[in-house]
Amino acid sequence: MYYPEPISKLIDSFMKLPGIGPKTAVRLAFFVLNMKEDVVLDFAKALVNAKRNLTYCSSCGHITDKDPCYICEDDKRDRSIICVVQDPKDVIAMEKMKEYNGLYHVLHGAISPMEGIGPEDIKIAELLRRLQDETVQEVILATNPNIEGEATAMYISRLLKPTGVKITRIAHGLPVGGDLEYADEVTLSKALEGRREL
Repeated sequence: MYYPEPISKLIDSFMKLPGIGPKTAVRLAFFVLNMKEDVVLDFAKALVNAKRNLTYCSSCGHITDKDPCYICEDDKRDRSIICVVQDPKDVIAMEKMKEYNGLYHVLHGAISPMEGIGPEDIKIAELLRRLQDETVQEVILATNPNIEGEATAMYISRLLKPTGVKITRIAHGLPVGGDLEYADEVTLSKALEGRREL
């Protein structure tokens, strides 16, 4: 279908976003066309502002507008614990919980041989450097509970064993409110492994 060039470019731009196919891109493009101009300008400014002013913390790799990030800069944080996560979104999820008070290390991915991502492609070397510089007593591996996340956790665990740092893995299992009958075998197995005494 033919669209004038400006809207065609807008549709193509929306299609570059994850999870946006042609139909959704068309819908979004026409939605934007129907927005008031000042709202569109604010939206465009927000995009440009985020792109220009956000960076990654030179210490932990979390997304931030200042370096070091507010977490690394916070003196009240427990500097003896580092929670290793795959993405900045994982830091935000952990922070929403308001239970963890240590530092983070963002890997920016996970080991995935199928996608050609090896240990050298994620921020493992930076983690090892941090362990030399900081007085870390525990590393919590909080990678995703999928094949890539498990492989990454195992790889990091093997690398860190000789350092003498305590290495823990977040528990996996059934979600609160979940039914056993709907859980798959791997989830049930992990839940059983992670059982604790009451």
